Amino acid sequence: VCRQTLLVYAVVSVGLGAARSLRGSWRLRSANGSVALRGDVPGCVHSALRRAGLIQDPYYRFNDVMYRWISLDNWTYSRTFKTPFDVRKWQKVNLVFEGVDTVAEILINNITIGRTDNMFNRYSFDITRIIKEVNFVEVRFLSAISYAAEQSRCHKGYRVPPACPPPVQKGECHANFIRKEQCSFSWDWGPSFPTQGIWKDVRIEAYNHYHLIYFTLTPFFDKSAQQWSLQIESIFDVVSSKQISGLVTVSIPKLQTQQTFSVKLQPGEGSIVLLVNINKSATVETWWPNGHGKQIGYYVATVFTMEAGHKVEKFSKAYFRTIELIQEPISGSPGLSFYFRINGRPIFMKGSNWIPADSFQDRVTSDITYLFSKKICIFVNLKTVVALFPFSVCCATCHDCL
Repeated sequence: VCRQTLLVYAVVSVGLGAARSLRGSWRLRSANGSVALRGDVPGCVHSALRRAGLIQDPYYRFNDVMYRWISLDNWTYSRTFKTPFDVRKWQKVNLVFEGVDTVAEILINNITIGRTDNMFNRYSFDITRIIKEVNFVEVRFLSAISYAAEQSRCHKGYRVPPACPPPVQKGECHANFIRKEQCSFSWDWGPSFPTQGIWKDVRIEAYNHYHLIYFTLTPFFDKSAQQWSLQIESIFDVVSSKQISGLVTVSIPKLQTQQTFSVKLQPGEGSIVLLVNINKSATVETWWPNGHGKQIGYYVATVFTMEAGHKVEKFSKAYFRTIELIQEPISGSPGLSFYFRINGRPIFMKGSNWIPADSFQDRVTSDITYLFSKKICIFVNLKTVVALFPFSVCCATCHDCL
């Protein structure tokens, strides 16, 4: 059985609930309060300081070194908000951060509700019992430089190289001890700006019964049966105190495929994994890398119809392809081959490296990523995401050439 890689579809606030974004104007202050200003969310400290006229262009001359103090300080984002709905009508209320950069303590109404330490994770905190009509939320950041250094000091088991970048980069040490965009500590092509901030959306969401929090598709091809199938994984937060039963119907109209499954959701967080067999009489057109064929995709409708008529619909797109890494002995050589076979065909990879379009994520617009990816995709069929750059910025635009 050949497994195929596919874009992951993460779902937020789907059905049976209410949501309100907290993006916009927040307050931002340094650790001792000597610097206080407006901080936009999504955004970061450097962008806020630049917008307020408190610093010059960080890219100018040696400003990366001059402004090192920004990343060494501990900054706090805060704001007051009114609850946008009647809490009594909902079984669960969460405060959700799509992206926090990076190490922070989250408080609401002066109560710590959680901590973050991974720029690439989505965080959801249960605030059902502490939310009020008017609320005060704080995100207290710890310097990424200080955190990484402390993690390195605490690690005694074995050496983790490199400890620091080459001196010419004027970067920060121990980037490999923090789950943060690695190039923010400097790279051979870029300056060191390990900023802090809420770099994606933050919102209040409320729901009853159950809530779909994750959804992904993974196609498979069974060579012996000459059969395509589609594995669908869904993760739910079930707030009902009882088991919830229902039906899941998956439809792929262009492949004349529709299947219905009986499912049961237990209280708590649980997953449903379904295997949909594609109609053998339908012709599946496979996805090909740029220059080798078309990038055909198929729309998939997944409908969850649970007890009491509660329904959740998810519309996504599936791409069918097989990918094999071929490592075989080479005659006359002690090594092995290393190439990819796509849909049974060896592919010569013509690639490029994608580096961040900007050191500050809030300044990277969809127009920039679209133009970069389209220009690159004219010439290549493989794109490498470098330096732990946030992958979501790139993956939505480059699937035609990967």
